[in-house]
Formats: sequence, structure tokens, C-alpha cells
Amino acid sequence: MPRHLIAPLCTLALIAAFPLSGATFYVELTTKIMIMAIFALSLDLLVGWTGLVSFGHAAFFGVGAYALALLSPKAAAAGLWSSLGIAIVAAALCALVVGIFVLRTRGIYFIMVTLAFAQMFYFVFHDTDFGGGSDGRYVNLKPDASILGFTPFDLDKPNQIYYVVLAVLVLVFAFLQMVLRSPFGRALQGIKANEQRMRALGYPVTAYKLAAFTLAGALAGLAGYLLAAQSGFVNPEILSWHQSGNVLLMVILGGAGTPYGPIVGAFALTMLHEFFSSVTRHWQLFLGAAIVLIVLFMPGGLGHLVRRIRRSLFGGTRDG
Repeated sequence: MPRHLIAPLCTLALIAAFPLSGATFYVELTTKIMIMAIFALSLDLLVGWTGLVSFGHAAFFGVGAYALALLSPKAAAAGLWSSLGIAIVAAALCALVVGIFVLRTRGIYFIMVTLAFAQMFYFVFHDTDFGGGSDGRYVNLKPDASILGFTPFDLDKPNQIYYVVLAVLVLVFAFLQMVLRSPFGRALQGIKANEQRMRALGYPVTAYKLAAFTLAGALAGLAGYLLAAQSGFVNPEILSWHQSGNVLLMVILGGAGTPYGPIVGAFALTMLHEFFSSVTRHWQLFLGAAIVLIVLFMPGGLGHLVRRIRRSLFGGTRDG
């Protein structure tokens, strides 16, 4: 086995064995963290690899979640495979349309326009009966995973949805690594490094950025769908700017543009939140202080620290 794979595989094995502990609350918490890790990976495709800092990524996360809620009958379960496909396509189409407009801007203007579009999506679901208003909507029955009468897993069981989400996280991670090592991914990294030079070389920069924006939106919709399937409830807050800020913070804490950074950031931010909120009423103060210290003393993010530790223990020079 290549030495650079030892640490990731050992970590994966520990996560896979975690449900055997029987701690249902922490199994459900870890499931949510892994969903947020998928969400963070989708945003890192823009922030870390393409150089597009979006402050409205939660819009596509919310579209995926609401797609399941709207497709679920009140007294029956939605079909997993059909509703999942619709949710991903809906999020991708929304990202495509938004991307056509926002990619005309750059820098701070890009950030503000993505925020504006996200707020538009927020109020569509918040101020209309379509989305259930501020009360949100319930998913009364978890999606049915049956295939021709065979049910491979039951999303109503915490341990089973845990493994489904873990499998999706691994697949999304592997897919993104494949994309980033492809000519398309190398072009995105070139655009981040020097957009004008890429234009001079004849690359259709806008088309590449739009493709990345659409793909990131689709993956965010996938994460939103999984969150709705796990929690059985959606409300407009999952589309809010707070949610966009949280996932951006996960990317920054973990290390933008690093393979494992968004995953590490999702775990770190959630666990810090859980720890401080359980020990003090003023948890926001301590959480903020912890974030400031991480940014000051580890400006590259926790992902870089994890990579250095892995290299010191197992050797190797590859990032994968």
C-alpha cells in the first residue's frame, strides 16, 4: 500500500467503525458533520481551486433540501433515486442561471451579487406558501431506496443513513480529486493563478468558471438533499447568509484548496460549536476566539497541519 494512503484509510476505518459504539446522538451528529463536509467540498471547488469566493452558496444547498420536501407526499415516502436526481438537477440549473449573471462581476462585486441572489432564493421560500413560509416544511417519511422491490438500506435508521452519507462523502471526494487532476481541473487552477494569462492562451475562461459554478451548485444540492433526508425538516434558514458564512468558514478553517481541508474544517467547526455551547452560555465568544487563534497561528488552515503531520509520520510528498 502506498504510504501516503495509510493515514486517510486509517481515518476512514475509524469513522466507519464509529457507529459500533452505540452512541446514537453522536452517530447522528457525525452524519450531519459529514453532510456539511460534502457542502464544504462543493464550495471549495469555487473558493480553493477556481478563485471564486461565493457568499451565496447556501441557495443551492437549500434548493436541494426543499426539492425533497416538495416532492415528498404527506402520507408516503418519496422515491430516493428519482427525487435525488431531481434535487441535484434543480440545484445545478439554479446555479447555471445564477452563474450566467454573477460571473460578469469580479472580486467584492462577485461576493455581493452572489449574496443578493441567495437572499432572493431565501425570500422565495420564506415569504410564500410554496416553501411553507418561515415555518418550513416537514419530510414525514424518509425517502424509499427500493429498487425493483429490493431495499438496499433504510434511511430511517441512524446507522444506515450514517453509512450512506459516508459513502457519498467518499464518492464526492474521489470525484472532485479526479476532476481537479483532469485537464479541466488544471485549467481551473490556472484561472485562479492568472486569469488573464489563461485568456491569452485561448482558454474560454468564462465557460470554465460557469461549469465549475454549476458543478459546485449540484454538489451543494446533493448535500442539502441529504440534510433534509436526515433531519426530516427544512426551513428557509438553510438558505440564509448565515449558512453561506458557516460553510465558507469551514473551508477557510480547514484550508482552502487542500484535498482534506473542507472535511477537516467541517469537523473542527462543528465540534468546537458543540463543545463551547455545552460548557458555557457565552459560547459564541469562545468559538470566535478559537477561530481567530486558528487563523492567526495556522493561516493555511487545519488541512495543512494535518498534511504536515501525515508526512512526518508516514512520509511521502503527494497531496492526495
